[in-house]
Amino acid sequence: MLKIRLQRIGKRGQAYFKVVVTEHTVKPQGKYLELLGSYDPHKNKFSADGNKIKDWLKKGAKMSGTLNNLLINRGVIEGDKVKIWKQKKKEVPATTTQEASVKPSPVKEAPPVEAKPEITPEEQITATTEVPAVTP
Repeated sequence: MLKIRLQRIGKRGQAYFKVVVTEHTVKPQGKYLELLGSYDPHKNKFSADGNKIKDWLKKGAKMSGTLNNLLINRGVIEGDKVKIWKQKKKEVPATTTQEASVKPSPVKEAPPVEAKPEITPEEQITATTEVPAVTP
């Protein structure tokens, strides 16, 4: 299966990415079929050939989740963002009628916080400069 994904290049702490088409079994730093663009996250610079990307998608290539979200944010393609890391868990229905009848309690609002009187700079200076007398 073909994948369109980001291939990291650059030094440690200075990441730079190529947008490539590759076989999904190839190592991340391995050979690729075609170079489609590049992405520099430090300069927030993205350049890619949208027509080539769309052609590869028509041929059956799949995109990585990160590249999909990047292309949607940049306006290269349209669609929904992929949520890989935060997938919703399926809700389990209540097994007993007693559990089903329990309703969550409403959220109580916190009481308003009273504003503290402001201290003028002169009062602050006098309060901090008073030194207690030391007796030997």
